[in-house]
Amino acid sequence: MSQVRWEEIRSDEIEEINADLEVGRPTADIAIHYPDNLDRAHREKVNVELLLEGFRSAKAVFAQVGVQLRLVVIRSGPLDPKRFMIRSAKRGADLPMGQYSNMYVEAERNPSALTDEAVDTFRAVIGDSVKAEHTVHIVVLQAVFMDYFEPVIEGRVYQKQTIETSGLSFPGYMHGDLIPRDLRGVITITNLRRTKDSWKTVAHELGHKLMNVSHEHRDVSPAHEVQSDEGLMFYGKGTEIGRGPEGRFHYERLHRSPFLYVESEDGSRTYNPDYEASGFYYDPIYDGVSVEF
Repeated sequence: MSQVRWEEIRSDEIEEINADLEVGRPTADIAIHYPDNLDRAHREKVNVELLLEGFRSAKAVFAQVGVQLRLVVIRSGPLDPKRFMIRSAKRGADLPMGQYSNMYVEAERNPSALTDEAVDTFRAVIGDSVKAEHTVHIVVLQAVFMDYFEPVIEGRVYQKQTIETSGLSFPGYMHGDLIPRDLRGVITITNLRRTKDSWKTVAHELGHKLMNVSHEHRDVSPAHEVQSDEGLMFYGKGTEIGRGPEGRFHYERLHRSPFLYVESEDGSRTYNPDYEASGFYYDPIYDGVSVEF
């Protein structure tokens, strides 16, 4: 499903952004897809300038831990307005996660599948361009909704929440191989002005995708939402990517990501090993760098 009228834009700016890339360093390819017919009232929330500001900030965050981000393309063109808003995942069992294991185990037992409208929308946007399964695709839409259960009385009363996301990473730890392989790199961005820390949104969502972890940091186990300024994977201004068991192995997991490659002087690429068991949190590629909790 190709968007034939979409065009590549800002090529000179992309060249400038990529000027500092070095041969032989771990690298991730990022593509940006921006519909040019979004409703006028929404364009102030996300525009190409804000996306580039977010990308530059993300480059700086990941450069601190030895990973460089390559912006391979910015594409823009019209999208059917019926696709501006999607629900991210199909409704699963209407039950909260179990109480005797952790979020990652429960997600592997009951993985999420993308909705048909999400799959159709992503394929309409990405089309046949830069469709490599190793590319991270930042797709701008107007609204993306997701559901989850929130405990009202711990262990007894739960309430289903439907939230509108500013960014959503569609991570392996939630979807496994239920996300189509050609779409496994998709991230959605819908708002880069929600809070004073929204400059960090792009880096935060890339953290979900590349480290394959939820909202967690050091001694805080994953949760749907955590407000703090202490780490990249919390909502706030923090950007730390911790190392070792005390840092929840975020640095080590990042460097094992199948999205990363090292380029040689002749232009050939060597990618990290791919997932061995669908890409959940405890996939064998993360042996020794996963937290048991």
